[in-house]
Amino acid sequence: MSKCYINGLGSVTVQDPVFDVFEAQSQPLQSLNKAQQPSYKDLIAPAMSRRMGKGVKMGIYAADKALSEAQMHELQAVIVGTGLGCIEDSEKFLEAIIENDEQFLTPTAFIQSTHNTVAAQIALRLGCKAYNFTYVNGASSFESALFDGFMQLRHFGKQNVLIGGVDEIAPYTFSMFEMVGKVKQGGEEINFKQPATRGIPLGEGAHFFALSNEKKESSYAEVCDVLLFNAFKEDEETAVKNFLQRSGLDFDAIDVVVFGVNADVWQQPFYNKVSTFFPKTAQAYYQHVSAGYDTASAYGLRLAAEILYRGQYPETVQYNEVRPQKLQNILLINQGGGTDFSFVLVKSC
Repeated sequence: MSKCYINGLGSVTVQDPVFDVFEAQSQPLQSLNKAQQPSYKDLIAPAMSRRMGKGVKMGIYAADKALSEAQMHELQAVIVGTGLGCIEDSEKFLEAIIENDEQFLTPTAFIQSTHNTVAAQIALRLGCKAYNFTYVNGASSFESALFDGFMQLRHFGKQNVLIGGVDEIAPYTFSMFEMVGKVKQGGEEINFKQPATRGIPLGEGAHFFALSNEKKESSYAEVCDVLLFNAFKEDEETAVKNFLQRSGLDFDAIDVVVFGVNADVWQQPFYNKVSTFFPKTAQAYYQHVSAGYDTASAYGLRLAAEILYRGQYPETVQYNEVRPQKLQNILLINQGGGTDFSFVLVKSC
């Protein structure tokens, strides 16, 4: 059975494009946090860039960084996870329908508004005619893409796979989230460790990973197992224990557990409970850096991979006071809205 290695990373986040979580403190979040756009001019022709949606440009940039870092030239799959897709273009098209009384509409925004636009544009740019798939599965969208890529390498004979997660913010959608209490209100205190109010600090971003069955000296980490589900069949502790046992591990074998805490008081009890399973283990968090959105967990995987690769544990992501004695096995635990759960296990190469 082949293995699954992370050989390249690429991201666009709400932090400065040159931000390094190991060297600097992240900028504080607001209720609305837009991605800091890098320069696209060397990668995308200006005329083409003007027609592209924000999510597409972020995806192309992050994918290019991951592939360049891995020196990966031939792909057998491009797999993307997204919660809302190219929602900005969707809004533009719907607004044009209303403003033009459903007449004389240009199709560009509609063509670019479909959820699979990012994966398609990456494949077109690379001339890749291989397996191309997009998963839209709420807060498990990225994990769905990761699981597919993991299976393609381990069980279906693929050698090189590009996977990623991308989401963007659009004005009308944000206003709807604000109305139903899904996001923090403006000026509201944002506390990730002891939240007191509903809602998340909403963000956007793109994170891509070049996966391969070939281990290199520059490989970041090995993805050992992925599990996603909508409800627990047994209690949470048993579920985590059974997942670890699939890889021959127990709770004590985990050096760092990474939680997707998102500053929502309604969702916090889940993390409070699972944190008690790891009282002597270093616990980390990341959405105070990335902000919250459906595929924010992709940043969590990036963080875990970099921790293993660098052999360092940055203070800015410490969720508890425990420091890891070694950095070999990292478990990521994420949930969204109390229905989208996922476990991801990665280890050092």
